[in-house]
Amino acid sequence: MVELFDFNIALIIGIMILMAGINMITALLVLILERTQMIGILKAIGSTDWGVRKIFLYNAAYIICIGLFWGNLVGIGLLLLQKYGKFITLHPDTYYVTEAPIYLEVGYVVLLNLGVLLLCLLMLLLPSYLITKISPVKAIRFE
Repeated sequence: MVELFDFNIALIIGIMILMAGINMITALLVLILERTQMIGILKAIGSTDWGVRKIFLYNAAYIICIGLFWGNLVGIGLLLLQKYGKFITLHPDTYYVTEAPIYLEVGYVVLLNLGVLLLCLLMLLLPSYLITKISPVKAIRFE
């Protein structure tokens, strides 16, 4: 029974990471489209494709870290409220406990955050490849 519960947790976390990656891909594509002229100017003055891609990947990492910060603040805050305030109660005849139990391990939280950051950045490598296809001349004239 516990193995089934662990599988469900892994599946839910996987779906959440996939959705976060898709949202970050969309945000990166919007950033690239908004900054097409800047990309053209940087390429025209001699920046490499990888150098321009790094700018957008650093920006995406910053956005991901802000999201992780606020997500951790809200999520861990709610967990601590439940752990010490016990505001979610359960029917003891059905669940064999009176409140929802909380197990919070700092190592797991850190590993989950690092995994989310790494997986999202890996998913962003492919859309950032779009930058290499932008021609400096066309990008500077683009309005």
